[in-house]
Amino acid sequence: MTDTTADLHARTLALASHGPVIPVIVLDRLTDAVPLARALVAGGVKVLEVTLRTPVAMDAMRAIMAEVPEAIVGAGTVRSVEDARAVQALGCQFAVSPGYTSEIGRVCRDIGLPLLPGVSTASEVMMANADGYRFLKLFPASAVGGANLLKAFASPFHDVVFCPTGGISYETAPQYLSLPNVKVCGGSWLTPVDALKAGDWARITELARQTHSLRA
Repeated sequence: MTDTTADLHARTLALASHGPVIPVIVLDRLTDAVPLARALVAGGVKVLEVTLRTPVAMDAMRAIMAEVPEAIVGAGTVRSVEDARAVQALGCQFAVSPGYTSEIGRVCRDIGLPLLPGVSTASEVMMANADGYRFLKLFPASAVGGANLLKAFASPFHDVVFCPTGGISYETAPQYLSLPNVKVCGGSWLTPVDALKAGDWARITELARQTHSLRA
């Protein structure tokens, strides 16, 4: 691969330039994938993390990439080297992991797949940093200390920035986004289960639009 660690870091960090929130998407029905993606893009949210938590996830990402070309599609819940290779082969533009292992980090670098690795402790931040990763996902953010933990990380990890995810809502997102070391946050509130079940795409578009007012 021609990508250097710096190249991959820049490509991952660029995800934050498209808006303050990356939706964390769990799809149970393949038929929801394309209309959901279109609804989010219509609301100005085009970086989409589709989690590998359901049997339809891979087919859902394939469908979105084929039919919603404006979307920037990434795979969440990447837990193994096999996951990383599979989503890269599928054409995903980035990967997100709930935790971090050097094995996953090295493979993503080798295959040129931008990775947003999950961490929840200072030791995990240091492990990711040692492999060249300095844009990290704090997960599960609210459970491990939330904004207070990120404030504490700011001094020892002055060159690291974060995407907190896990337990964040529209109401709590601003307290994260106001922190200098937070570039973007992840949230599932953009895709409520009841809206998905009802096919209420207009509601999801409106929730996407609302995210643009979150960062002061």
